[in-house]
Amino acid sequence: MTNHPALPLQSLRGVRILSLALNLPGPAALMRCRQMGAACLKLEPPGGDPMDHYSRPAYARLHEGIAVLKADLKTAEGQEVLHRELAQTDVLLTSFRPSAFKKLGIAWDTLHQRYPALSQVAIVGSPGERAEAPGHDLTYLAENGLVPGLELPATLYADMGGSLMATEAVLQACLMRRSAEDAANAAHGVFIEVALSVAAGHLALPRQWGLTQPDGWIGGAHAGYRVYACKDGRVALAALEPHFAAALCAAAGMAACDIGTLLAPATRRVIADFLLTKTRQELDTLAVEKDIPLHTMA
Repeated sequence: MTNHPALPLQSLRGVRILSLALNLPGPAALMRCRQMGAACLKLEPPGGDPMDHYSRPAYARLHEGIAVLKADLKTAEGQEVLHRELAQTDVLLTSFRPSAFKKLGIAWDTLHQRYPALSQVAIVGSPGERAEAPGHDLTYLAENGLVPGLELPATLYADMGGSLMATEAVLQACLMRRSAEDAANAAHGVFIEVALSVAAGHLALPRQWGLTQPDGWIGGAHAGYRVYACKDGRVALAALEPHFAAALCAAAGMAACDIGTLLAPATRRVIADFLLTKTRQELDTLAVEKDIPLHTMA
């Protein structure tokens, strides 16, 4: 039997989404919604989306299959375009500060009164009263303890985590609407705020619980769950469960493999010395032969 990659479920087929959100979290959420079958339109200011200047390939990937129009919402013409589209929109996706909505005359109370079936997912930096405070991915990660050193994080965790929470919020809004329709009630739009700092806080929970702190089992204390040097690169080792750890210990020539042994600094040194004798290719082969979860890196 031939295995084919699973196609995304078209859970949002028939749903129309209008996005005013720029940069990364909003477009990333819109990309996910399109993959789930939503019909997506984005209104950009005359100067376009800053992401198109940061990285044209990223912008192209984010907006694949998404219709993009230019509209200056500070003008009557732009407002006309906006409201023409809002009249046929199910979910509005935004990433403005709350004060910007008031300036543009599209605060939620105003929108809800004019379009009672419309829902809005509003991406902000911080929740509630802090929504006006400036910030970016790096500051949201920092306030949640996810920037332990001087190096920048490997990716934009808060932005991408926030985009997934925004996608989840779109699904929530659609479920609420369908529930109302099933109950023979008029469709009633909802407002859902998604804060990037909250997304960072959710990602930070394992660290807050101590799991990924330096003395935590998956923060480096467990000898089977660490990044080690090998002969020609590095290896990410994830032999955490007892059967994986036993296979690792056996490969390294260790007789004992109880949890006390695995948490001992001496064990980390034995495994480090063993891995330094192996090339990436040898470790890849070992992983298959001994069923050890690892990934080699240059």
